Order: sequence, then structure tokens, then C-alpha cells
Amino acid sequence: METSDIKHAIAAATSTAASLGLSADDATVLHNSNRLTLRLTPCDVVARVASGGQESAQFEVDLAQRLAAIGCPVGTVESRVDPQAYPRRGFVVTLWTYYEPSALHLSPADYARALELLHAGMREVEMPIPSFTDRITEAEVVVADGDLSPGLAAEDRRFLSGRLADLRRVIEERGAVEQLLHGEPHPGNVLNTTDRPLFIDLETCCRGPVEFDLAHVPEEVGEYYPRRRPRAAG
Repeated sequence: METSDIKHAIAAATSTAASLGLSADDATVLHNSNRLTLRLTPCDVVARVASGGQESAQFEVDLAQRLAAIGCPVGTVESRVDPQAYPRRGFVVTLWTYYEPSALHLSPADYARALELLHAGMREVEMPIPSFTDRITEAEVVVADGDLSPGLAAEDRRFLSGRLADLRRVIEERGAVEQLLHGEPHPGNVLNTTDRPLFIDLETCCRGPVEFDLAHVPEEVGEYYPRRRPRAAG
């Protein structure tokens, strides 16, 4: 989120919480990327604030609710309010449970086990989710359009276009089993809580092979994932 929008986003989050009976006198920025993540106190709630996209925010809330209901290791929506996305002052606010971080290091084995449990639960959920190959399509559009990627030299543009086409062909020929995925289960989207690891930021969910998720985790974590296929020699 742009720096100029942060003050207004914080005001949207605190006023939303207050309107729902949650005391939010202060807000601490936990993370800022495409969305602003805040810890509101003294109510101790996590607010995620986006500059738009109420439908996608509501989708994330609904998916988190369904996954949590079947025991998946995901961050949950704040239980003191209705599970929905709240439009406020041009922003969309969602409210989530705050978890105390663990003082212990998250081991690769525990990380992998949590991801395995998440994938197992996701296989039980049926929701309309875009394919992970949509990201290849998005990249192809950017590479092909000089206005969207003005820094690319013609030679680099041709090379990347070819590599993306090759990647798509390999994926399609491989015919791997696909399922619901987190989409970006990297360490930044894992909370190491005092209870267990929890995955957050479900807005990146897509459908594809589990290897796509494994590509986002540290190498040592992937080695503990039980369904990981051996790498090809080379």
C-alpha cells in the first residue's frame, strides 16, 4: 500500500473495529505490501486493509472459515464479529485473530507437517478457484506488452516469452494431479504460534499440483514433505 494511503487505511480499520464494539485505540503496522496488516489494541485483533476488492476479501474470509472448520492449520477470522469483509472509507477491512508468536524456532519438519495437513484439508474443500497457470498467462501478458514491461530489451523479451511457453508446455504434458493450494506458503505467510504453525493470506489460493506450493517453501522444508517426488537427475 502506498505510504500516502496508510494513515487513511488505519483510520478505516480502527473505525470499523469500533463500530463492531471492539476497542481499537491504537494500531501497529505488522506488514505492508498490497494490503496493510495491523494489530489493533487493546482489543488485540489483526486487521487487514485493502484498497479494494471486497469480493476477493470475502472469498478469503469464507475459505478460512471452511478450512478452520475441518481443522486445517490456518489463521481464523476474529470470533467477536461476523465473518465478512467490511467496506469503509474506500477500503475493505477484514478482522482476524491475533496469535502470540512462539519463542521457539519453527523446525522444517513442523513446517512441512503443517503444509501437509493444510493440503489434506484443502482436498476436502470444493470452491471455484483459478488455476495456477493463470499466473503464467499474466506473466505472458506483461512480457508481451512493452508498455507493461518497458525495461525489457527485445532480446530479453523474446527469451522470457519462450521460457514461459516452454513452462506451460511442460506443465500441460506432465498432467499432474491438481487440488486446492495455498499459492504462496512461504515463511512470510506462516505464523509460528505458541500452539502450532498457521498459514495466513489465503488470497493467493489457486488450483494446481502440490509441487507448486513446495516451490515456495525453503528447500529443507520440502525435504520433509512426504508426498514430494524425487527430483530428476541432471
